[in-house]
Amino acid sequence: MGAGDVSKRILLGRKLRSSQLGETLLPKRIALPVFASDALSSVAYAPDEIFLTLSLAGASAYVWSWKIGIAVAVVMLTVVASYRQTVHAYPSGGGDYEVASVNLGGNAGVTVAAALLVDYVLTVAVSISSGVQNAASAIPWVSQHEASVAVALVVLLAALNLRGVRESGAFFALPTYGFMIGVIGMALLGAIRGAQGTLPQVESAHDTIIPAPGYPTDGSLTGLALVFLLARAFSSGSAALTGVEAISNGVPAFRRPKSKNAATTLLLLGTIAITMLLSIIVLANQMGLKYVDDVDRLLGPDGKPLPPGFDQPTVMAQLSKAVFDNFTPGYYFVLAMTGIILVLAANTAFNGFPVLGSILARDGYMPRALGSRGDRLAYSNGIIVLASFAVILIVAFDAQTTRLIQLYIVGVFVSFNLSQLGMIRHWTRHLKTETDPATRRRMMRSRAINTFGLGLTAIVFVIVLLTKFLAGAWIAILAMCVFFVLMKSIRRHYDNVSRELADDEEDRILPTKVHAIVLVSLLHKPTLRALAYAKDSRPNVLEAV
Repeated sequence: MGAGDVSKRILLGRKLRSSQLGETLLPKRIALPVFASDALSSVAYAPDEIFLTLSLAGASAYVWSWKIGIAVAVVMLTVVASYRQTVHAYPSGGGDYEVASVNLGGNAGVTVAAALLVDYVLTVAVSISSGVQNAASAIPWVSQHEASVAVALVVLLAALNLRGVRESGAFFALPTYGFMIGVIGMALLGAIRGAQGTLPQVESAHDTIIPAPGYPTDGSLTGLALVFLLARAFSSGSAALTGVEAISNGVPAFRRPKSKNAATTLLLLGTIAITMLLSIIVLANQMGLKYVDDVDRLLGPDGKPLPPGFDQPTVMAQLSKAVFDNFTPGYYFVLAMTGIILVLAANTAFNGFPVLGSILARDGYMPRALGSRGDRLAYSNGIIVLASFAVILIVAFDAQTTRLIQLYIVGVFVSFNLSQLGMIRHWTRHLKTETDPATRRRMMRSRAINTFGLGLTAIVFVIVLLTKFLAGAWIAILAMCVFFVLMKSIRRHYDNVSRELADDEEDRILPTKVHAIVLVSLLHKPTLRALAYAKDSRPNVLEAV
């Protein structure tokens, strides 16, 4: 074994046989942190985006934050209910891509695939950038090297995933559950202290927000301007919905019964994410949080501008520091778990992107290499491609979450809408042939859920498109178009190759001339046997080189 092989074994572990694939399947307790870490972790930055957007009109606009949180929660519940139908109807792991391809045609399927591929890349870039920014609240030197730290973390995550889904899942389970315990524990302690009248204010509670240019200084925003602001805040808060679709793409990674376990995991994901999201928003309002995108619009308690270079702590950092003011380890625990889960949330994409890439490769829309499993039975090439794209984005946007988040959401709502429409057609087609009354009732109930989901996600998509297009969403849409054209070109190439390789009558005729060449290093017995074999084929010309 060479030095390269030894290094590879140290990095990836021992090789696994294809027959050992069943050993890599995940129980629900591991599948939850593996596939749901993205959606769960988004509650660490979705509230930040809501408060940042509302702050444009001043602190008075924060009165709408909990209402926006409820709207996001309703959409998430609807999406979770819809995807529970999908995992039962299409358990093969194609998810939205398979639903759209089967029910709406090839172009719809490729559109969904392009949207999901872009969204997975953005998931890695946004999650890791946000995690690094949270770490900067506690580790000062990180704030000067966000992009470098983020790139290093992407490389580390890629290496862990190359070792296999089960090993990476076991590694990620502890911090994911730690994040849940930290946030829910903080919310419960905050509720108890609020009931006792001892809930403190956050450090920014006595600051004053100056409305952004173009907004009334007295906070009296009304009419269409208010509607647009609320729509923009809602679209930013909808970042909490990203990652929900990953479970439908990862059904094959679950233990049997796969569909049932995936549906249960989806329900757990929705319940936990909504609980944490609303808890953070309510707690922030009760504790007087002030959070802005530009610290120049923030005045200190003395009414003077904050000092140059002031680094505003994140919402999670301010809340945990105040709630755990008498228990410092609690503050550091929440902050550490938040930073880690935001980094590990990218693991959802590292599981979704390679699987989707392998399905696209099987269907001829991606290079065949993406469909090959590595030594640890993971789709290694897909993992490497995803990590490369994410690194490019992080470097290009200097790991700034606020800039990257504008590219986010659009792709996932494209897939949401086409998936819901595809499921409606799926149930309608099956209802035409189904005669059992109980089964028909179940199908009609499922179709009603998907119809409601389509209506709701279509409204959200329009809001997201209107409020985020000029802010950067056009870049994501352009990237989807590029992926779409690229995938159609690859499929066209494979179709042309297939036509060229197809057999016909002319291929069954023996050639009229045969030119035989035998490579010779020394004149010994193997060489003589090779020459004899070549002569036996009766070539027109025989050369020994």
